[in-house]
Amino acid sequence: MLDSLTFIVEKLCLLSNFKLFEFKLTDGKRKESGCQERKTHSHAPLTLQRGDLLEVPRTLFTHFGIYLGDNKVAHLIPDIMPVLTNDKMIIKKVITNKRLIMGCLYKCATVRVDTLEDFVYGSNILVNHMDRKCNAQQPFPNEEVAERAEQLVGTIPYSLLWNNCEHFVTYCRYGAAKSQQTEMFCECLKSIIRDQRSVFLSVLLGMIYIVCFGLAASTTLPTILIPFTLWMAG
Repeated sequence: MLDSLTFIVEKLCLLSNFKLFEFKLTDGKRKESGCQERKTHSHAPLTLQRGDLLEVPRTLFTHFGIYLGDNKVAHLIPDIMPVLTNDKMIIKKVITNKRLIMGCLYKCATVRVDTLEDFVYGSNILVNHMDRKCNAQQPFPNEEVAERAEQLVGTIPYSLLWNNCEHFVTYCRYGAAKSQQTEMFCECLKSIIRDQRSVFLSVLLGMIYIVCFGLAASTTLPTILIPFTLWMAG
């Protein structure tokens, strides 16, 4: 039981802190990489160049966009509204959390152009920070980056792991759609699966499930199949 509790705490800490670790690493190397991080002010667009790759921290992830000039940013974001209506005025409104969540569930997104202030939403900005992390790939000229982003504006399919905002900006700037956030998440899942304590934990949870809801196919089969699958995959 103690091992199981230790396992749960370890993995929850890993899931909750891998973004924090990334931000600390960024802060530690900001000076040597020459990256710019700042609060958005009214004069911020004057310091940005068309085609710059922008990163802003959110609660659980980092959001990405391409600066188009004139205080405008192109970014990919989940949105259910294009499925429900063709009214461009309604779709153009700032996306609420409800619209975003429904877009994630329905796997629908838009590459849209918003003001820099709406995109940043009061957060700090990292400018072209990914150039250092993707040093093996040279970025396209800024004008070409902006043009590639503008060509993709509109409704597109969405996938949290395989087609998100980071895939959009890396495709525009480097020509290859990649997401380091997705890679980190998948590595975390693999570490959980490979840890044999997860087998014991799944058996324990299965037994609790059976005790609470009774012995039946719907409770017994998951109790057997899930630990077996974890054991074989570990």
